[in-house]
Amino acid sequence: MGALRGLAAHPGQSKGRLHGEDDRGPRGPRDAFQRDRDRIIHSVSFRRLRHKTQVFVAPDGDHFRVRLTHSLEVAQIGRAMARTLGLNEDLTEALCLAHDLGHPPFGHGGEDALQRELADAGGFDHNAHSIRLVSLLETPYPGFDGLNLSWETLEGLAKHNGPVLDPGWAMAEADAAFPLALESWPGLEAQVAAIADDIAYDNHDIDDGLRAGILDLEALIDGVPLVKRHWDAITARHPGLDADRKQSALVRDMIGTMVGDVLAETERRVASAGAETIEDVRAAGQQLAGFSDAMQAEERVLKRHLYAHLYDSAALRPIRVEAQRIVGDLARCLKERPELLPQGWVRGEGEQAVHRAIGDYIAGMTDTFAIARHAEWIGPVNLPDRF
Repeated sequence: MGALRGLAAHPGQSKGRLHGEDDRGPRGPRDAFQRDRDRIIHSVSFRRLRHKTQVFVAPDGDHFRVRLTHSLEVAQIGRAMARTLGLNEDLTEALCLAHDLGHPPFGHGGEDALQRELADAGGFDHNAHSIRLVSLLETPYPGFDGLNLSWETLEGLAKHNGPVLDPGWAMAEADAAFPLALESWPGLEAQVAAIADDIAYDNHDIDDGLRAGILDLEALIDGVPLVKRHWDAITARHPGLDADRKQSALVRDMIGTMVGDVLAETERRVASAGAETIEDVRAAGQQLAGFSDAMQAEERVLKRHLYAHLYDSAALRPIRVEAQRIVGDLARCLKERPELLPQGWVRGEGEQAVHRAIGDYIAGMTDTFAIARHAEWIGPVNLPDRF
């Protein structure tokens, strides 16, 4: 327990915030990272995640995951790993909760459409947009724009998937205002948050895919050795258990196996790298928190199956195409009629500033809001009744 506590981020040693704050008002007994987490939870962007697509379009199905529930599940997994490793739980939780704030409506399909439509203004990247949201677009405070998160939280949010060697315009702007050492790896809390994201969506997408009837259980068992091994073990432990409960046990057990693998492999990599300080972690030149080679290989087989039989399935492909049409139509409409943008959204002068404001506005839309604006400005949408 707590084997890596010497490598944990310490709020008392934070590199601080971009803007000095007047702390004369009531703040409660919270340290810097706890305050960061709470600012994220109380943000408008976080609340909007409840109506943003994870895999299935958010308006359909009360039991399917959306970006909000996915983020909460990532936070649970990330915090559990951070606690066992002796890392800072609050910073890990903050990063897990914030990692998807920048997603536009309709998930990755919506992002692809927005990237195409904004190519003339530098494009769109959801991770960079998360930084833009918390650094600029959220405005709950009187003295500055953004949530004014601590350097460590911004660094982890920017680099949780690794060094950013070719930052786009949004990330470059944030880095210029508050340099985040984009060329290095982040601390272990951010690395744990990234692998917690993989564990959560791998397993919960199995759960949702089976629940929706898109994934075929027998094909999943036959095609993915990791699934078969766990399914056979559950069957041996609980003979006669009904399929629904076995599916729940499958997801639960696979999460447990993956988490255990990450914990052991992370300790092994840290020891092998001889990392003794957080700066050693940043300078290691490699990811120190992650799957073992054996688990990574099995997880890739699982991902290939999910892409082939769920994400790019015949059942979901028409929804993705229509979702991309909705986002593309909205972007083109706003380019032609920028007066539809709410007052105050355009920052700067010229067409590029307008187009980037369009990206900010559309990225902030929920699925339901995007559908409503399309119906109002352009015409009805043609999303199927299911998913």
